[in-house]
Amino acid sequence: MNLYVFAAGVQYLTAMGVIFLNPDFMIREETVFGPIFSRRLGSSLGINLLPEKGKICNFDCIYCECGWNRDGRNDTVLPTAEKVRTDLERMLIKLAKEGTPVDSITFSGDGEPTLNPEFPQIIDDTLRLRNQYYPQAKVSVLSNATRVHIPAVFNALRKVDNPIMKIDAPTNELIAKINMPAPGYDIARVIEALKQFEGNFVLQTCMLRGNGFDSSAPDVILPMMDIVRLLKPREWMVYTIDRATPMQGLEKFSPQEMKALVQPVIDEGFTKVQIKGAVEDN
Repeated sequence: MNLYVFAAGVQYLTAMGVIFLNPDFMIREETVFGPIFSRRLGSSLGINLLPEKGKICNFDCIYCECGWNRDGRNDTVLPTAEKVRTDLERMLIKLAKEGTPVDSITFSGDGEPTLNPEFPQIIDDTLRLRNQYYPQAKVSVLSNATRVHIPAVFNALRKVDNPIMKIDAPTNELIAKINMPAPGYDIARVIEALKQFEGNFVLQTCMLRGNGFDSSAPDVILPMMDIVRLLKPREWMVYTIDRATPMQGLEKFSPQEMKALVQPVIDEGFTKVQIKGAVEDN
C-alpha cells in the first residue's frame, strides 16, 4: 500500500491501483501558480484563467483533480487579461531573479481555459512576456478541444508552442461516461476542427477504468488509434490518473499496459508517443 499527500494535512491511500478521494478536497489554483513539476512538461509555471476559488468547465470528468463542477460554483469571477498580464510579469521577474528554471508556461487551472472570453488577448500577452523574460520556455495550453471550431480560439491556439488537445474516447457515448460534457458536444465536430492544425498539435488521452468505461476495451482503443492515424498529431500523450479523483474506485493503468495498448501505432512509426504512468510507476 502506498501513501500519497496531495495537500497539507490531507492524506490519500491507494491500493491495487485504485485511487480514492476525500470528497471535501479539491485542488484550487491562483491565477499564476508554481512552477510545479509536470510529468509531461517539466518545470511548469501554471496560468489559471478560471476562478481562483471555483471551477468552470464544459466537461465534468470523472477523474478531474479539481473535483466535480457542482462543487466549484462558489466563485465565478474570471481573471481579466490585465490581471493575468500583471500577475504573470510579476512572477516571471521574480523567478528570473531567483534563477528558477521554467520549461513551460502552461494554461491549465480550474477548468477549460478557452472559456475565458479574453483568451486570445491573454495568449498574445503571454507570448510577449515569455519572449522578454524566459525565451527558452514553451507556452502550452491544456484544452478539452471543445472550442477549437471557434476561429478566434483556434488562431490563438495555433500561436502557442504546445497546443495540447484532449480526446479520451472515440464516440459521444463513451465520452459521456468519462468526460460528461455539457450538452451539444460532438466528437465529430471536434475531430473536424482539429484537422485545422494539420498535425501541428499534441493529442492527449487519459487511460483508466471505471464508471462502465475501460480504455483498454476494443471499442475504445482501436477507434482511438484510428483517430490518431487520421489527425496525425506531432505527438500523442498517453497518461493515467495520478491524483485524487472525484469519482471513487477508478483504476489506473501501468506504463507497460498503456504501451502495449498503443503498440500498433508505435510500430507504424506514425507519431511520437509519450507514455506517462503515475509517479511511482515511472
